[in-house]
Amino acid sequence: MSNKEGHDIRLSAARGILPLAAPDLVTALFVFIHSNNDELKETASYTLKHLPQNLLLAAFEQHDLHSAIVDLIVRVRGLDQDVAKAALGHRQIRISTLIYLAEQSRGEVLSLLVQRQIDWRRSEALRHALIKNPHSDMEMKLRLGWVPPKAEPDENASREDVTSEEVEAADTPPEDVVDTSGEDDEDDSFSVEDLDEEGLSKFQLLQEMTVAEKIKMALTGDKEWRSLLIRESNKQINTAVLRNSRITDAEVLSVAQNRTSNEELIRLILLNKDWVKQYDIKKALVSHPRTPLRIALKFMNFLSEKDIKKIVISRNVSQAILTNARRMLATRSR
Repeated sequence: MSNKEGHDIRLSAARGILPLAAPDLVTALFVFIHSNNDELKETASYTLKHLPQNLLLAAFEQHDLHSAIVDLIVRVRGLDQDVAKAALGHRQIRISTLIYLAEQSRGEVLSLLVQRQIDWRRSEALRHALIKNPHSDMEMKLRLGWVPPKAEPDENASREDVTSEEVEAADTPPEDVVDTSGEDDEDDSFSVEDLDEEGLSKFQLLQEMTVAEKIKMALTGDKEWRSLLIRESNKQINTAVLRNSRITDAEVLSVAQNRTSNEELIRLILLNKDWVKQYDIKKALVSHPRTPLRIALKFMNFLSEKDIKKIVISRNVSQAILTNARRMLATRSR
């Protein structure tokens, strides 16, 4: 096949006129939109914007559709209520995608987001995006834990000023900003040795620590502390573990292999050139659902044929990764 013929086939796929199944079509459009070829990029972007709704809904029926593809569809077509609802029902949807929908949605989609209590309890950013959505009514806000401002008499401030301040205070996540101004004071310094003498285990100590103390311990603590703090749901805490100068490659690999590791942890691993040079970490990142698809596809080029074969029979990878693994095996067998 000549280069021109290959380009013509890709261009036909970007136009959506090849006989592809819906999941394969949106995967191809995703790849073209992130390619360096301007013609393919522009054509695929136009196709996705105008793709019939039934094809998008059919694509979402594939449970292992990559989270990056789900996110792209939502950002391009998320104002379509049916598309947004289908995305909400997809198990690969990211918190960042939910936050985008929380900022943009209304009506039934907004109601469905408010009902996702597990998600907004885990993510303060999602909860506050829902609260600040102009279409959220009082009942929704109260369900999300919003506290109505109370105007208190103040001779030096008007009722309007007090209400404005209280609304801002009520809408501020308690852990988004960590006050570390007193961390260096001698009286406030956290001494593990002193507390251990009181007969408390590290796990028990953890329950008594403030967010600032947990972050400090994540940055400086030993392996046992790191293994506890990496499990914290607060991203300020668990990401601080990866910034600990004593962290080992084996610990980083464990984070990369853990499919529940959040996007920020994976991002920090990807930013460290020494870590991503290691074969086992590359291999773990290929299969991780939070690894950006284009990077996962790039890392696959470094994997052995044995590991590519394992991906082909794996049930824990996206369709895009699986398809690429099959293509690589077919190419290598020639």
